[in-house]
Amino acid sequence: VQLQASGGGSVQAGDSLRLSCAASGRTFSSSTMGWFRQAPGKEREFVSAISWSASSTYYADSVKGRFTITRDHAKNTVYLRMNSLEPEDTAVYYCAATTAGRLVGSTTVGSIWTYADWGQGTQVTVSS
Repeated sequence: VQLQASGGGSVQAGDSLRLSCAASGRTFSSSTMGWFRQAPGKEREFVSAISWSASSTYYADSVKGRFTITRDHAKNTVYLRMNSLEPEDTAVYYCAATTAGRLVGSTTVGSIWTYADWGQGTQVTVSS
């Protein structure tokens, strides 16, 4: 599956953004979708993920309660709604997809190795 992330930008602390990740390919509907981010000089870290059925969602502790992940199968798109943004959220945000039908649980959802396909990233900059 090919992924195209968008929606990033420069905002003030406390503002909101919604990231989108448009997927092409038939496997989107049966893939777990994830969001990761990478700040300058840091490793890529897990942010959030959603199962293919949307019955399970996962969040990093640092974003829990502020970010919401959803998906729209009709549009082949996954979204990340980010509220109450903080300067620490500044990073390039990447969406990712597992191979079709791959079983993912809480112990594997946060690993970059779980995901087979990656988008190009979208920059989010939060100033104080």
